Amino acid sequence: MTDITEPTVEEFDENGDLVVKELAKEYLTKGAWQTIMFLYQEKDLNTGEFGDPKVTIRRFQKFRGVLRQRSKFNVTSKDQAKAIMETFNKWYDF
Repeated sequence: MTDITEPTVEEFDENGDLVVKELAKEYLTKGAWQTIMFLYQEKDLNTGEFGDPKVTIRRFQKFRGVLRQRSKFNVTSKDQAKAIMETFNKWYDF
């Protein structure tokens, strides 16, 4: 696990080019265990263009002032996001 100070999903390749771009970030929980949802885009290495936005939910543990990513779940399509939302609406009375 990598130690981090400010959570992000941005990634760079060995040439320093941005290959994963963070579009938005929402803290779902804070404290010793943080849950953060990120909206991001990945670059298509063949075309150099960024693809459709995706969502990842990541859990971080803060220990001695340092955050470490402990787990993640990626929502990779609109259909998957829609299925998750429909299930939440079925399970919870919003």
